[in-house]
Order: sequence, then C-alpha cells, then structure tokens
Amino acid sequence: MNKFERCILIGISGGSGSGKTTFCTNLEKNLDILKVKTISTDDYFKEVKPIVNAPYNGRKYEDYDHPNSVDINKLKSDINKFIESKIFDVVIVEGLMVLYFEEIREKLDLKIFIDCPSDERLVRRLKRDRNEETFEEISSEFLDLVRHRHNEFVEPTKWYADLIINGSNPSQNSIDVVRKWILN
Repeated sequence: MNKFERCILIGISGGSGSGKTTFCTNLEKNLDILKVKTISTDDYFKEVKPIVNAPYNGRKYEDYDHPNSVDINKLKSDINKFIESKIFDVVIVEGLMVLYFEEIREKLDLKIFIDCPSDERLVRRLKRDRNEETFEEISSEFLDLVRHRHNEFVEPTKWYADLIINGSNPSQNSIDVVRKWILN
C-alpha cells in the first residue's frame, strides 16, 4: 500500500539529450522513502516507425521524434495499470512527447520540462550514442531531423509545464523542489 491517498503522477519532458533520464534517476534516488515507478516513453516506440524525408535535404530517417512513433494506447494503458495497482506512491513518465499528448497531460499532477539549448543537446547525444553510431550519423540525423522535430513538437509543450528546469545546469535544488512538492 502506498503512503498517499492516491498515486502522484509526474510527467518529465524535454528535448533529446536535455537531461530527462538523468533528472529522473536523481529524483528517484531522492525519493527512496517512497515506492517510485519510472516509465520511459522510449519503451513505447512502435515497432515500425514512420519514415520521413528530412525537411532540409530530403534524406530518409526513421522518425523517433514524431508523436506517431509512440504507441500511445499502450502507454496510457500501462500508466493506468501502475496507478490502479496502488503499489506505487509516485509514477514518473519521462520522454519527448509526455506533454504533447493531451490524454496523458491531463492526468499529470506535476508537469516538468527540462530546457536545454540545441547545441548542448547535440553534444550530449554525440557522447551518449557514440558506441552505436558514427559521429556523422548522429550529427546528420540531429541537424537534419531531430532539431526540426524538437522545434515542431517538443519545444511548444514547454508552456504546459508547471516547472521548467535548466537542463544546462541542473542542480540538487531542482530535485529538492520537486521532492518537497511530492512530500507536501
């Protein structure tokens, strides 16, 4: 049984490489007195992603950065399942499109956006993905498509957030603010 009358649902969004996963990991560590479940929307990509021509050069990419790439029905079902289980005090949903989908957004008790400049997100993505793809592949996809999709679908959702966190300089203070909100 959880510590609260009902499960608290938190959404954490932001661009690729903004620090969402790192923030979630640190938040979960700071909530060790509670039962926390983190759901990453990366686990809900459809098996077959939309193929798109990049807007500037026409190069073809699997489009992970479009809302249609997410199996929204499975995601909603799993969120409801975790909430209704009454096992968890807090469920955190993290991913690019968390604040994009109205049917997810309206369920969230706290909406957080991790804001980080495009150039910094590219550098982080280069470091993170360097063992799976070449520098050229990572940078081309980011500059050709990811940055464009961020501006189209992710950045506008920032205005739905209750809290915008500086992803360039995340601090323990940000974690403490969210922790205090949850515990009060």
